Amino acid sequence: MTGFTAANPDFAALVRKSVLSMPFAKLLGFDYSRIEPGETEIVLPYRDELSFRPGFFAGAVVGSLADFAAVSATFTLVPAGWLVSTVDYDVKVVAPPAGEKLVARGRVIKPGSTLLFGEAQVFVEKGGRETLCAVCLATAKAAQIR
Repeated sequence: MTGFTAANPDFAALVRKSVLSMPFAKLLGFDYSRIEPGETEIVLPYRDELSFRPGFFAGAVVGSLADFAAVSATFTLVPAGWLVSTVDYDVKVVAPPAGEKLVARGRVIKPGSTLLFGEAQVFVEKGGRETLCAVCLATAKAAQIR
């Protein structure tokens, strides 16, 4: 629990609907397993189309999932009628992403009115065991929908 309070009571439904309707999110095929104020968790099962060689997720997939998790966490804190977009993110792969699924856990580091900062840790699961495979820092910009 982060101690953050969502400004929008429908934050979870909005995050899920907005993000999962994006064509790239559909292409990746991930889903949220948790959406709380200031936190998200995304799960992505392995598919050969997401690999750079059999059994290994491609680095671009790991980085994209980390970005989605970190920035989605910031999205949980913006008021109704606002959206967020990624301004910048940096991902470091710290272990081979070889396994049955990726689990990305995003959380807000510092909220703000227009710039929000989040982080994500990405784990690869193999045989029921999670291993940290990447870390991410992200900056998101919030803007009112016009």
